[in-house]
Amino acid sequence: MKFEGTERYVATEDLSMAVNAAVALQRPLLIKGEPGTGKTMLAEEVASGLGMPLIQWHIKSTTKAQQGLYEYDAVSRLRDSQLGDDKVHDVRNYIKKGKLWEAFTAEEQVVLLIDEVDKADIEFPNDLLVELDRMEFFVYETGETIKATRRPIIIITSNNEKELPDAFLRRCFFHFINFPDKSTMQRIVDVHYPDITQTLVQEALEVFFDLRSVPGLKKKPSTSELIDWLKLLMADDIPDEILRERDQSKAIPPLYGALLKNEQDVHLLERLAFMHRRETR
Repeated sequence: MKFEGTERYVATEDLSMAVNAAVALQRPLLIKGEPGTGKTMLAEEVASGLGMPLIQWHIKSTTKAQQGLYEYDAVSRLRDSQLGDDKVHDVRNYIKKGKLWEAFTAEEQVVLLIDEVDKADIEFPNDLLVELDRMEFFVYETGETIKATRRPIIIITSNNEKELPDAFLRRCFFHFINFPDKSTMQRIVDVHYPDITQTLVQEALEVFFDLRSVPGLKKKPSTSELIDWLKLLMADDIPDEILRERDQSKAIPPLYGALLKNEQDVHLLERLAFMHRRETR
């Protein structure tokens, strides 16, 4: 089975090759790229394209690697023992399975998403080295080893907020999602809005890529933000002419709140527009 994208997800040839290479090597696929370039959605569409269930583990700054394996609730067991509850005699009643446990013991092969691994502590990736390499882990409370019956396809995403350990990187197949060019972006838009007016798309893409090219932007607008902006343009029935007449003295595009997400970038565009007006007097 080969992944070649889906009706809802435009996968470039390089990205499809990376997914299939990771599957063939039976190694986790580490995906990096700008926020909003479809890293998380990739796992969803790989699962859909290959006809497999998806298990998602969204990482937070407080997430520990152990939580992905299992958690033992000793406090509840102590409380139940004081209350004389019979279930205290089976420690399994106090073990909560983590996402890796679920993936390892699933009845069929699954896709496991470990999303935004760089949000956690720097030791988080190292704490999963053995489990991801051997596809097994030991449960100390029960004395059993949980081993993957069907090796899951593991997709790990990172926004490059911090460097990942070399030992972890060695165990992954790596792919960086480059920001889409105009032709690829056109295909992405067509997938989301097949009935959109093409002149609107062309003018919107010109504005979008011009905006991304402005020097000094703190946060460049992403693919997902372009999709949101186009939705607003269609909902408000913005005429193509407004986008076509790109006046540098009016540097901020209509409904800019979908594209610009901080006041520094808005002020930057306002200053550029002001400077242009002064120069043309």
